[in-house]
Amino acid sequence: MHAHNVFWTQSSAQGVADLDRDVRETVRAGARVLTGGKPLDRPGNFYAPTVLTNIPKSSPAYREELFGPVASIFRAKNIDDAIRIANDCRFGLGASAWTNEDAERERFINELESGMVFINRMVASDTRIPFGGVKWSGHGRELGVHGIREFTNIKTVWIEDAK
Repeated sequence: MHAHNVFWTQSSAQGVADLDRDVRETVRAGARVLTGGKPLDRPGNFYAPTVLTNIPKSSPAYREELFGPVASIFRAKNIDDAIRIANDCRFGLGASAWTNEDAERERFINELESGMVFINRMVASDTRIPFGGVKWSGHGRELGVHGIREFTNIKTVWIEDAK
């Protein structure tokens, strides 16, 4: 087995600074870093893959989208708690739930407030299916039949006979 250097590049130095600020603020609020948690000291815009736990509700990692290699781990007591945690967010692009139980699968599909729900796989983009979110994660869809309709203009014409 070979050891590999793992790193993630950001689109800009500002992106690295913003991500690092959010991670540091989350840690100051009480979160724990299991790995990573800092920019990498190398040429370019790199941030170490990061895993956070014990994330307080008041922190950026709980209430914001962190655009970078940061995994936020939340511990749920049961399926009700997992759905509550997942929905306690102003965003709703995609959700991934893992279960082999039919009743749990149906609950995730029906109760997760998300534009896309993937069961037993990661959220992905596929040109054959609509892609888009709910809440602050946008409106409308791209890709698939619904997505192509977003690019059409509908004209309404109403004609009445003159009297």
